[in-house]
Amino acid sequence: MNDAHGTAATRVKRWLVALDIDGTVMREDGVVTQATVDAIQSAAAAGHEVMLSTGRSEGMTVSVLQTLGIEPEYLVCANGAVTLRRSDAPHAINGYVRVHVETFDPTDVLQTIRGALSNAAYGVESPDGRYLLSGEFPDDAMTKHGSHVDFEQLLGVQATRVVVISPEHGLEEFLAIVDRMGLHKVSYNVGWTAWLDIAPEGVTKATAMERVREWFDIPRSRVFAAGDGRNDIDMLRWASTSGRGVAMGQAPEDVVDAASEITGGVTDDGLAAALDTLPR
Repeated sequence: MNDAHGTAATRVKRWLVALDIDGTVMREDGVVTQATVDAIQSAAAAGHEVMLSTGRSEGMTVSVLQTLGIEPEYLVCANGAVTLRRSDAPHAINGYVRVHVETFDPTDVLQTIRGALSNAAYGVESPDGRYLLSGEFPDDAMTKHGSHVDFEQLLGVQATRVVVISPEHGLEEFLAIVDRMGLHKVSYNVGWTAWLDIAPEGVTKATAMERVREWFDIPRSRVFAAGDGRNDIDMLRWASTSGRGVAMGQAPEDVVDAASEITGGVTDDGLAAALDTLPR
C-alpha cells in the first residue's frame, strides 16, 4: 500500500469525539475519575480527535485539559459561541487562540426577561470569558471570573452568552415563563434548575462542532458526541444523524430523546464505557 492509500485509510478510521464537561466528563462534585481519564487518553492515543464542547467559558474549559492529559486541536466553549485552536503564538492564552467568536447585543432579551422575572440574577459573558454579573449568583467559577455591576451596565455590550437564574421558581414554572417570552431572536436552553443559557441566534454546540468537523474533513458518519444537559440536545441530534449521539444515564428525557444511544450515568463512569466502544 502506498503512502497516499495509507493516509486515506488512517483518515477513514478517525472519529471526531465531542465531550461535554459537567455531568459527562466531570461529576457534580468536580471529580474526573481515573476510568474516565484513561478512556479519554486511550481514544486520543488511537488517533481519534477527542475534544471538549461545553457551556463553560474559555478559562474554565482549558483548565480541565491538564486533568484529562490531552491537548486537542480545537475546543468549543460558551455553548458554541467561542471556538479555540491550539497555538504556540505569543498571544496565545494557555496554549489556545480564538478562531471563531459569535456575539450579540443582549439588551432586548435582558429587558424582556427582567419584565417577566423580577428577582432574577443575570450574567453576561464577554468574548474573553469574563462575566458582568447583576444579582446574587452561587459562589462558583463564574463569580471568580466576574464583576458585579448594576443591571443597566449589562445593556449594550457584546456578549457571547447570557445566563439567567431565578431561584424562586421551580423548573416547570420557569420553563413555562421562558416559553411565554418567545425569545426567537436568540438560541436558548434551560438547565437542570431554573437556569437559562442564551446564545447568539442560531449558535449551539452543534453549529460549532459542524464547523470543526469541516475543518478536520471527518465524515458525518464518524462523529461521536456525549452530553447530559439541555444545552447538549442540538449537538446530540447533530451526532445522531449519521454518527453517534450518546446521552448520559442521568440525562433528562428530552436529552435522551435527542441521542441515538444512552450509556451509564456520570457516577458510574458511563462516558468511559461509551468511549471504549470506539474503533481501535
